[in-house]
Amino acid sequence: MNAIRQPGCRAVWLLLAALGTASTLLGQAPTGPLPPRPGVPVQQAPKGQIKVQVAMVTTPVTVRDSRGVMVHDLDAKNFQVTDNGMAQKISHFDLGGDPLSLVILVETSSRVEPLMPEIRKTGILFTQTVMGPTGEAAVVGFNDSVDKLQDFTTNAETIESTIANLGPGTSSLKLYDAMAAGVEMLSDRPQATREKPGRRRVLLILSEAVDEGSQKTLGEVLRQAQLGNVTVYGVGLSTTLAEMRSKPKPPQGTGLPVGTLPPPPGVPDTPTLEENRAGVDLTAAAAWIVQHVRGEVGGNPLEVAAAATGGASLSTFKDRSIEKAIDEIGGELHSQYTLSYTPTDADLTGYHEIKVSVIRNDAKNLKIRARPGYYLAPPEG
Repeated sequence: MNAIRQPGCRAVWLLLAALGTASTLLGQAPTGPLPPRPGVPVQQAPKGQIKVQVAMVTTPVTVRDSRGVMVHDLDAKNFQVTDNGMAQKISHFDLGGDPLSLVILVETSSRVEPLMPEIRKTGILFTQTVMGPTGEAAVVGFNDSVDKLQDFTTNAETIESTIANLGPGTSSLKLYDAMAAGVEMLSDRPQATREKPGRRRVLLILSEAVDEGSQKTLGEVLRQAQLGNVTVYGVGLSTTLAEMRSKPKPPQGTGLPVGTLPPPPGVPDTPTLEENRAGVDLTAAAAWIVQHVRGEVGGNPLEVAAAATGGASLSTFKDRSIEKAIDEIGGELHSQYTLSYTPTDADLTGYHEIKVSVIRNDAKNLKIRARPGYYLAPPEG
């Protein structure tokens, strides 16, 4: 087993006290780069023109109709892409065909040990539904350490065996350090160029929506994910569900997973409170986090990471099992569009806002999901 270990330090979580505060801070997304929050330093580009090497920018695009059914009959001429308001020329277009490079990031802390039997059965879903016949995958487990359990392989049996033999570790989980390791692994995989197709880079995380002790911050990880054209998908594990399946214990605290926002008065507790955060603009939250050095997070980091990269985050409480969530993600990955372009203002450091629209008679009835942008930092030195 090859270990990827990062020196630990205690991450500071800034949790929003109530949903009203979250809506105030994150609910309105301006058309351009978000203004800095008072009292929080923003990374500034040095004065003068700075050349920054940017290859192609790739964004996954999911298009659904008014019933939520994915739309598969669009081609490149139906899409318009702007980068910081400037129209871009689409140089690579694909519908679910480019092979995947997938890093499966699995929490192996003792906190989710009761869920391990269900997780160990998901290997065949990853290989058949997500990877597909042309994909490759790697497996990384994490608790208070980050361990590369299996490097990239196209061998389905190897991936299935690795997942089937996952074992529980300590009670901590360094989610952000694990995400950073996964993004670094994916950044070396070939991606599309003008001359030939590449691999879509996907980070699929099975974890609680909480970090404990990582050296990396979410902002740092998301900046690298965006520059590396990595799409993040999350399958949220519930410690509440795990506790329900384990031996009965005396009641302690609120019963909510660590890092979960407390519900407002009169609202029942759920592991993710997805229904209660309907007024929070996750895209605005993701853009704000990526632009700021410290990458401080209030709320669900899996949802923010997915919003920042064009992916999706699915909870596994109530009527959605872990298997069903993985199956839904696999179905989306093989039914979404991939658009690539070389930005015309690649020398401009700072946050680049991406907007994708569909040009068609029924466009107003379509729901489009794509990554909101990427952060271009000035070169070091």
